[in-house]
Amino acid sequence: MPKRTIEAFVFDLDGTLLHTLPDLIAVTNESLRHFGMPEHDDAAIQSFAANGAVALMLQAVPNNCSPELAQEALAYWKATALDHGALLSRPFPGVVETLERLHEAGKKLGVLSNKFQAGVDDQLAHNLPDLFDVALGDGSVPRKPDPTGMLETARRLGVAPERMAYVGDSVGDMQAAVRAGALAVGVTWGYHPVEQIKAAGADMLFDTPEQLLALI
Repeated sequence: MPKRTIEAFVFDLDGTLLHTLPDLIAVTNESLRHFGMPEHDDAAIQSFAANGAVALMLQAVPNNCSPELAQEALAYWKATALDHGALLSRPFPGVVETLERLHEAGKKLGVLSNKFQAGVDDQLAHNLPDLFDVALGDGSVPRKPDPTGMLETARRLGVAPERMAYVGDSVGDMQAAVRAGALAVGVTWGYHPVEQIKAAGADMLFDTPEQLLALI
């Protein structure tokens, strides 16, 4: 356990707080169908999903897709996600209770995601309302692993980065936390291989949300 005092807990969204993969699969394949493009299986879409909608759709469209058509598909994906992109998503077991316990302990709470900002706001409104002091997504700050969003989140929460724990399930999450000087907490219940998370600099790995309570 770290010797530093943790004053704020900041979380990745997809694969960390919320099981959003069913919505990502549905929205991605609906977008591809709309443009007459081949669909992908669940495993492929999961592999595309680490770095936000832009990266997801650029990998999902065919290799011979023009940049203009790829941008049209991305715009359609975002509109579709806002229409029904939170219908199938749910918090992972133990997430809500853990967030409530952290709040009761006086800890500040935030979200930093590579999902586009409107999508972050929509998912939180549907699934985790009124729990976070700040929530930033792509469009508000650069995508992880750029540490800019991490530093901006710390600034808005009013804490030093080294007194912030960042909790995520991907390589980019751990890299951003390390570069910003935050405690990098990897989770094993998400969408990315544990060995990759370890290699990316995770200070610790947790198997359940409740284990975060040890840090208070």
